[in-house]
Amino acid sequence: MLPPERRLGRVQRLIDDRKYFTLHAGRQTGKTTSLMWLARHLNGSGRWRAVWADLETAREQPEPAAAMPIVLDAINRALRLRYTDLARPRAEEIEEVLRRPETAILEYLGRLAALDDRPLVLLLDEVDGLVGPAMVSFLTQLRDGYIARSQAPFPASVVLVGQRQVRDYVVSIEERRALSWLGTTSPFNITAEATTLGPFTEVEVEELLAQHTADTGQRFEPEAVHRVWELAQGHPWLTSALADQIAGRDVEDRGIPITEAHIESAKETIILERRSHIDSLIARLREPRVRRILEPMLAGTSLPTDPIEDDVGYVLGLGLVRVVRGELQIANPIYREVIPRALTWTQQISIHQPTEWYVRPDGSLDVPKLVTAWQAFWRKDGHLAAEGFGYREAGPHLMLMAFLQRVVNGGGRVEREYGLGRGALDLMIFWQGARHAIEVKLRRDTETEAEALEQIGRYLDRAKLDEGWLLLFDLRKELSWTEKLFVREVAHEGKKIRVVGC
Repeated sequence: MLPPERRLGRVQRLIDDRKYFTLHAGRQTGKTTSLMWLARHLNGSGRWRAVWADLETAREQPEPAAAMPIVLDAINRALRLRYTDLARPRAEEIEEVLRRPETAILEYLGRLAALDDRPLVLLLDEVDGLVGPAMVSFLTQLRDGYIARSQAPFPASVVLVGQRQVRDYVVSIEERRALSWLGTTSPFNITAEATTLGPFTEVEVEELLAQHTADTGQRFEPEAVHRVWELAQGHPWLTSALADQIAGRDVEDRGIPITEAHIESAKETIILERRSHIDSLIARLREPRVRRILEPMLAGTSLPTDPIEDDVGYVLGLGLVRVVRGELQIANPIYREVIPRALTWTQQISIHQPTEWYVRPDGSLDVPKLVTAWQAFWRKDGHLAAEGFGYREAGPHLMLMAFLQRVVNGGGRVEREYGLGRGALDLMIFWQGARHAIEVKLRRDTETEAEALEQIGRYLDRAKLDEGWLLLFDLRKELSWTEKLFVREVAHEGKKIRVVGC
């Protein structure tokens, strides 16, 4: 475990300044662990009275009359179980304030703050689970107490913790009207006072893994350390899950050093077993706000022209994507694999394409045979199945990835690189030390084969390869399958490219 205080410097400064703010980060990035440490640290300083409470039980309760008793019970339960030395309102006082749900939070926190001379810090976890009128009432009551706190007791600092910023709590026009004060007189100024927990740096990943070596004598080879960082991009849960899978299950003999191959195997296990973190990630893919951002990334097209700034902020807050040098990207290589696999799982397991059909006697992968089989599959079943995806615009790309994943899983791996506005999807098959580059592009009336050749040429340059495959999905409805399906070899700027019509 890395010292939590390293990641909480900004948070502690905001508390010192008695601010109300949000702390948002994706799932299982260390929020709860950090908050529990922070509460102990603040209480131990003697300067503050800090309470961490989890509001998960109030999730999806839209009515204030139902949600406010749950919220107050969560805070009171935290006081009763974890902070036994801190005074709390009596049961009859809680019953009294709950008679008016629209002021219950305001009255309860005022009474709680009045019980001690030390300023009260409230750390509220999973608060973005509140919805509808209950969420509006909750935030409004906090605002009222914040404004009047110079005249009446109220928490000195409140931290709302979850996966989203305050602006993303609201999803309907009615809620936005009700919270029109957000970003103006709101205590939760989303521009100046929203903070997040960043990922581990590569140096911190190395430090974390070195703790295992110090404890057990089992070392991570430098290439393995770098691969952990590369795959997880410092995401705390993914980093720990990879290391734990190996040290706790795969390589229990402490005399065996951990290699890059062990990391690759652990990654595959985590994805296939759909651990809790991966499962929760997959659930998010069904949300329309997430689909509107991820679908163009999968297809390589541009974001829609209608305003979707809030959708981008929402998906960023979930930790699914990140901005790198001004470009929106999938957050890490593991997510890049999880997303298409999750979206095509049903199709993948229903495809009968045994790996051994495509392995030559020398163990190499017969890519020409694989491509021919793909064309036959696409004509017979694949093009129809692709129309059934929720991510319909990326249907051809997803169906191809399902097909390749089904075959290559038997002895290699497929890596994907996709992004906005490139008009293409880059795939790389890794098999027995060989690499096979595939560029996927949708062909419309306005696009020519020459443009596609330029794109795969640049891809092969980046990959330092002399040959590759260009798969063109022809969307022109007037063409017959005979015209669409072909394979021909062309030379382009010194590279051998096989153009495959689909």
